[in-house]
This record gives sequence, C-alpha cells and structure tokens, in this order.
Amino acid sequence: EVQLQASGGGLVQAGGSLRLSCAASGSTFDDYAIGWFRQAPGKEREGVSCINTSDGVTYYTDSLRGRFTLSSDNAKNTVYLQMDSLEPEDTAVYYCAAGVNICYADNFLLPGVYDYWGQGTQVTVSS
Repeated sequence: EVQLQASGGGLVQAGGSLRLSCAASGSTFDDYAIGWFRQAPGKEREGVSCINTSDGVTYYTDSLRGRFTLSSDNAKNTVYLQMDSLEPEDTAVYYCAAGVNICYADNFLLPGVYDYWGQGTQVTVSS
C-alpha cells in the first residue's frame, strides 16, 4: 500500500509559478508511476501528467505541455510538479495518484487506472 501526501498549493497571480510536491510512503517508490490530476469546481477530474519513477519518463496532457514539468527525486520518494505561466483556468484542487504500469500513451489520463490517491492541494490563480 502507498500513502501519498500532496502539498505546495496556494494563491498566485496569473503568470506566476508554483511547485507541487507529492511525497510517497509505504512501499517501494520506483515500483509505481505517479500521476497528477486536477479538479475545478463543477468540472470532472482532469489528468495533468504522469511519471514513471523507475526511469523518469514523463507524459503530459497536450494542453499543458510546455507550462508544466514533472520530475522525481527517488531518494526523497517525492515527485514534483512545476507549474509556470499559471492562468486563472489552472485554478483547481490538484491530486497526486499512484499506480503500477499505468503511465503510458493516454492511459495515464484515466483516473480509474490508479490505485492510490493523495488528499489534494488547492491552487488558486488570480487574474
């Protein structure tokens, strides 16, 4: 079993940056892929990005590629989502999730393929 703790959210002005962290515990870190999702009020949960912690390969949803960067520090069992050039439309609760062999093609966009979820961290971008 994996426990996930998301952190780093906050209030930022449009054009600013935030770095979210997802700290994992309870199992072998590089056995899992870590994904990020976000959910804005009244909208469905949306896949953002995924990283295979075993080799560092990353995937992004097309609309966010270039502004968001995902990385992993396996020594710290932590994945980081660097978010730059933030827009008000990025306002949402951001969740990290873990699963095995799920981070490829568009598969990582499916919430149902993940086994474990963190509690979410609020990101608010003001205009």
